[in-house]
Amino acid sequence: MTTHVKRAYRYRFYPTDAQAAELSRTFGCVRKVYNMALAARTQAWVTRQERVNYHQTSAMLTAWKKTEELAYLNEVSSVPLQQALRHLQTAFTHFFGKRAKYPRFKSRKKSRKSAEYTTSAFRFRDKALTLAKMTEPLAVVWSRPLPEGMSPSTVTVSQDAAGRWFVSLLCDDPGIKPLSANANAVGIDAGLEHLLTLSTGEKITNPRHERRDRAALAKAQRRLAKKEKGSSNRARARLKVAKIHARIADRRRDTLHKITTRLVRENQTIVIEDLTVRNMVKNHRLARAISDAAWSEFRSMLEYKAQWYGREVIAVDRWFPSSKLCSACGTLQEAMPLNVRTWTCDCGTTHDRDVNAAHNLLAAGLAVTVCGAGVRPQRSTPDRQSATKQKPSRREP
Repeated sequence: MTTHVKRAYRYRFYPTDAQAAELSRTFGCVRKVYNMALAARTQAWVTRQERVNYHQTSAMLTAWKKTEELAYLNEVSSVPLQQALRHLQTAFTHFFGKRAKYPRFKSRKKSRKSAEYTTSAFRFRDKALTLAKMTEPLAVVWSRPLPEGMSPSTVTVSQDAAGRWFVSLLCDDPGIKPLSANANAVGIDAGLEHLLTLSTGEKITNPRHERRDRAALAKAQRRLAKKEKGSSNRARARLKVAKIHARIADRRRDTLHKITTRLVRENQTIVIEDLTVRNMVKNHRLARAISDAAWSEFRSMLEYKAQWYGREVIAVDRWFPSSKLCSACGTLQEAMPLNVRTWTCDCGTTHDRDVNAAHNLLAAGLAVTVCGAGVRPQRSTPDRQSATKQKPSRREP
């Protein structure tokens, strides 16, 4: 079976002063157009109960460029501005489909700095990438090769909080093909003492990337707090904090990529728990550790890689009592505090809490497959109830 997978290849590049200035102007114009279009659409709905679509905002953009106040929009490439309007349209589509909240305005300080270029706004020849309004190609560090004979369809340029510049090239990757099927299935219990515990009994150590740099991060943040707002010293101190955060995030992402790739290659069926991380981080004693474990990012990576390689990921409902259920006899314990790591069932079986939970998740996940539930059981069934529901969940008003 032939599959066409769109894959983004991300590289770091080092712009010249002129290129950096041009890209910074482009980021500002993209943010300005997005916010103006969002304000116009919001105003139209509030005053006239009228929905404004992409084509209408595109016509507004043309009119804005002709005004003296917004004439500077003509100084940058028009393609990233049009793409910003398309992204806004997508945000509204998700909002009206009840898949996301109402779109928010972009902040100059907090929002991601990025601009998207389509094929008409860049030239890519012999590993030389030149963007519109630029005379020289970007100095890209080609850390890995692009698929042979493939050209990017979209180029996204971004700058992170640490001041690093990245370019992401979206192209078809013919090298991604479904792996040969096997009979392996594994249940995975996520934790904090151990990042993951597999039903095979293997435990993957939690590297705790944030803890390794916690002292350096705290010191940098203390120095930042003492700087005068708006000063150049504060800007430099903020950059040091951002670089530490970036180093932590890079290590965490690298670890998760290695783990998820290995799990997908070795197993045909992978069963995980449908954790509500956004609610779990409200526990202020565990919020830092949970955020550092990055369970949501782990699940996201696992799902898209499984889709690439023809594997199956099953998410068992969050209310399933995987830790309190004896995997040998099926007896359900009344309570299981977090400090209990090993317990003995009435049947005489002694369980490691995490390994037992992984066994139960695997069994429940295979049962979910038989019942026809999907990867996200709570969102895939009409009544928002999964095949392994143990207790009713609170419905949102």
